Amino acid sequence: MKATQKLHELGQSIWLDNITRGLLASGTLQHYIEGLSVTGLTSNPTIFDHAIKNSKDYDDAISQKLKEGKSGEGLFFELAIEDLQKAADLFRPIHDRTDGVDGWVSLEVSPLLAHDTASTLAAAKDIHARAGRPNLFIKIPGTSEGLPAIEEAIFSGIPINVTLLFSRAQYVAAAEAYLRGIERRIAAGLNPNVGSVASLFVSRWDVAADKTTPEALHNRLGIAIAGQALESYRLLLSQPRWQRIFNEGARAQRLLWASTGTKDPKASDTLYIEALASPLTVNTMPEATLKAFADHGNIAEVPPNRPDEVIAKFAHAGISVDALQSQLLAEGVASFAKSWNDLLACIASKSGTLKAA
Repeated sequence: MKATQKLHELGQSIWLDNITRGLLASGTLQHYIEGLSVTGLTSNPTIFDHAIKNSKDYDDAISQKLKEGKSGEGLFFELAIEDLQKAADLFRPIHDRTDGVDGWVSLEVSPLLAHDTASTLAAAKDIHARAGRPNLFIKIPGTSEGLPAIEEAIFSGIPINVTLLFSRAQYVAAAEAYLRGIERRIAAGLNPNVGSVASLFVSRWDVAADKTTPEALHNRLGIAIAGQALESYRLLLSQPRWQRIFNEGARAQRLLWASTGTKDPKASDTLYIEALASPLTVNTMPEATLKAFADHGNIAEVPPNRPDEVIAKFAHAGISVDALQSQLLAEGVASFAKSWNDLLACIASKSGTLKAA
């Protein structure tokens, strides 16, 4: 039995953190679904930037859209929605079989809106309506400005993937925004079954702390932060306030592990997958990590995670986790914005080349 199947049977959903037209057209994504227990997919601007820049898979579609007068951000969203619709259709049988627990794909609003609540909400509603798929998450960052948009989107019935979470406190704030949106739907007599995941970024912690981390603590901070969030996740779901919405037909907002590709060449390429194997969670994996785990992953000997003890050791070593969290969030917002601008520059460059041809 492949390690991916064992992980699935443990109760964790395996999602692919990648999408390209090549993956869709070649049948590779279907193979991952059938052979590697992949039950969902996430996307981001960097993925689309690389896919459009490094292949000709999008050239015909871009040429056609240019003839229709499309350009820039509007042209990109048409391309992305087309890809996500096809992926959503591949995962639809899983979504139907699990009654909406699994089988999701994700597309994010413009990261340039990370600090603009009203525009984020408007963009989420527009993208969701245009996509027309029940198993499409809209990704909204869990910034202070994003939280009200998350609550309003959930109240409006839009499934949300809360992204750019870096700490237990940030995760809890995102979970509470989801909970408020569901409670408002119940109060309004609306169906409370609106899907959501909360995406905690893991490996970026270890990259950020690498230069100041003692050797014995290398690559342990991200897993410890995730462990803290997992403890809070389990505690929240056991509380009466959450159990009341479950009794009304709502579902848990599942915790999702993001940024789980190993960045340290000296560490195991399946480090974060094995350490974060836990039921009722999701792990969205880069394609190389998915293949590596399927080939030689092992979840049988995962050591117990005592996150507070590990984080205390970092504090003793002079590393401020709070300061690092603030840094990571600021860098994450800036990185997402840069990726978005790079993507739009790629669209402009490719459009210019195709026009000239």
